[in-house]
Amino acid sequence: MIQIKAKQQNVSFEKNVEKLAYVLSAHLYNTLDASKVIEEAAKRSGISVGVIKAAWDAAGEVIRTWATEGHNVPLPGLGSMRFSVRSKSVQNVEDVKTSLISARRVIFTPSKEVKDELQATKIAITCYDKDGNIVKRVTSADTNDVEDNDNDNVNDNVNTGGNGNVNPNPNEGGGDNPGGGGGDEPGEDED
Repeated sequence: MIQIKAKQQNVSFEKNVEKLAYVLSAHLYNTLDASKVIEEAAKRSGISVGVIKAAWDAAGEVIRTWATEGHNVPLPGLGSMRFSVRSKSVQNVEDVKTSLISARRVIFTPSKEVKDELQATKIAITCYDKDGNIVKRVTSADTNDVEDNDNDNVNDNVNTGGNGNVNPNPNEGGGDNPGGGGGDEPGEDED
């Protein structure tokens, strides 16, 4: 089950104006140590930890090398990854230089299987008021598409348990991706 937190916070861009809204974000637990992942893979496969670690290290080195050479590299069972850049645009070729690059990025594209698994995973939302008190819990069997669509009806398949309604506009009020938009920031180009 994916744990989401909805925290009430001020989303106003105006000075001295308070506009409270519940902003959703994923509840992250902690970063797993690679050794724990290797041990679990060894248990599931019946292959020794040493062999799994050697394969893990070798695969990581190959993926890193090929991706930095410009390849889109498959990650077995997960999808693929590639490196990219975020940069400013210029009109004249004389102005093209490496200082236009504002960020080097990793682009991960999940496989169909990962997207299907994510789509089938239930979601639990815990709502917190601005003081950090829990005010509501919501669970759902989320059948919406993995990608955020402005046309999705968030009331579908939601079990509010008699605690009220879910905001019909999940993109209102910000969050990690305000407005459901995506892509690069204005004025910047990728690739």
